[in-house]
Amino acid sequence: MEIKTHQLYYGGKLMPWGKGCVVKNPNGWIFLGGAEGINPDTEVRPYCSTDVLVDVIPGVEAQTKLCFEKIKAALEEMGSSLDNIVKMWYYVVADSPLVSSNTWQTIVKVREEFFREHAPQLCADNNPPTFDLLGVKQLALPDMIIEIAVTAVF
Repeated sequence: MEIKTHQLYYGGKLMPWGKGCVVKNPNGWIFLGGAEGINPDTEVRPYCSTDVLVDVIPGVEAQTKLCFEKIKAALEEMGSSLDNIVKMWYYVVADSPLVSSNTWQTIVKVREEFFREHAPQLCADNNPPTFDLLGVKQLALPDMIIEIAVTAVF
């Protein structure tokens, strides 16, 4: 399998996301549902229940780190790795403009630290996967700030 992410430049400056990704001869695709900042040890009752009990980790930094930890674990469980991410979607609750918000700057910092340790080729100064950034009014639960969905190959 070969993965090639095409870099994107504006005004001669490398952007921290890819233009697109070409995958040749993958064995398969993985479409991960959104990873969120919910404590995985929480007792979760069905969402249709009127007494939903969920432990959302406080703060954008902690939620973002937990999202990436869940993504890493899920990809490895499914026979892949962070190295094989080809597309990411960030759903973020924040004031606009989102790209200049403290929330987004914190997410980028956490992402770069996590990738630097676990998948350096995905760092913004190397060859990051393409991603979409969507500012939303609210996520599934009131305290959720971020949710990240991923497509990967194996």
